[in-house]
Amino acid sequence: MTHFEYRNGEMHAEGVALSRIAEVAETPVYVYSAGALAEAYTRFSSALSTADLNARVCYAMKANSNIAVIRTLADLGAGADVVSGGELERALAAGVSGPDIVFSGVGKTPGEMRQAIAAEIGQFNVESIPELEMLSHVATSMGATVDIAIRVNPDVDANTHHKISTGRQEDKFGIDIARAGDIYARAAELPSIAPVSIAVHIGSQLTDVAPFRAAFARVAELTRELRAAGHNIGKLDLGGGLGIDYGRQTPPPVEDYVAVVAETVGDLECELMFEPGRYLAGPAGILMTQVIYAKEAEARRFAIVDAAMNDLIRPALYDAVHRIETVREPATDGALQDWDVVGPVCETGDTFAKGCQLPALSEGALLVMRDAGAYGAVMSSVYNSRALVAEVLVHDDSFAVVRARQEPATFMGYETLADWQN
Repeated sequence: MTHFEYRNGEMHAEGVALSRIAEVAETPVYVYSAGALAEAYTRFSSALSTADLNARVCYAMKANSNIAVIRTLADLGAGADVVSGGELERALAAGVSGPDIVFSGVGKTPGEMRQAIAAEIGQFNVESIPELEMLSHVATSMGATVDIAIRVNPDVDANTHHKISTGRQEDKFGIDIARAGDIYARAAELPSIAPVSIAVHIGSQLTDVAPFRAAFARVAELTRELRAAGHNIGKLDLGGGLGIDYGRQTPPPVEDYVAVVAETVGDLECELMFEPGRYLAGPAGILMTQVIYAKEAEARRFAIVDAAMNDLIRPALYDAVHRIETVREPATDGALQDWDVVGPVCETGDTFAKGCQLPALSEGALLVMRDAGAYGAVMSSVYNSRALVAEVLVHDDSFAVVRARQEPATFMGYETLADWQN
């Protein structure tokens, strides 16, 4: 089911016409469907339940950290996977309880560790010996004992974009799985540290289950080895990474992914944690933009829109493809044209699509960039002093602005002239 579809000649988000949102929130604007978030979460969690796995889903907030999105998922039972002190604050503000939070990431600061310990989070995923020793020092100073997982690097190529592969030896993440025995022995010696889990995450936007099978099989083998050495491994954090359909790759059904989990680690009697991000948020959001100018050049036809690479950087950063459609439903017998959809930033990289098949466009036409709910607004910036755009959440036939459009005066308010310039 799609929660963004044409009704009476116009694209709707659930029961709300997108043109209505454009009138209230202006463009460009991110629009999220609460129904799509709920459907994706239910599909993922139900597949785990059907396979009779003892599982917990912790939403990877780095995909979309709007507190209304987090609350929507938390109300369904999701925990949170955070990678910064700021994300931890957002998770707590959105109603996620401390024990349902996992803190991942390679560069946790002592201040972030103290913040997370004070919040009584469920688990730290540790990625280096220096981090392990620092966490022990901080926890001891606070009189606390913390549950940890060592994130292992299984040296598995996820066969995804090289910038979002995280499980190879040349990647910065985790500890070489061959050294895991020694690292767990060291963790068991340290005060205030309870090494009770293993963590693994090999990358994002995977559309093949084979890399998961290879990585999870290595984790299963390590679990048995660590238990034989006397370590009480009762949890496995299997990360996220399951891809979505951006229009060019077809990801496997979640049931196929869960079958691999059951096949590789299902007999270990561990509590399993999963951290889907893109899978939950990606299809649940669109970026709506308006054509400023329709420009016909000698060799190309350009739709210059009011969204830019600072609003959605994925095409410039990852060569990502987002399906682009008109808000007004095209005529079934209408001719389509090749359009390059570009933004106003003075860089050639500010291009969303080349040769996109769209009907004839004119100034003021509204366009939609699909599957922009993950790594969209959360990666936006104020490059060119362009204000951050609004975010809207839709539920049935209602909608709310859940992040107001930023004004230039807001970010300029953080700046000041030097003393000698006054």
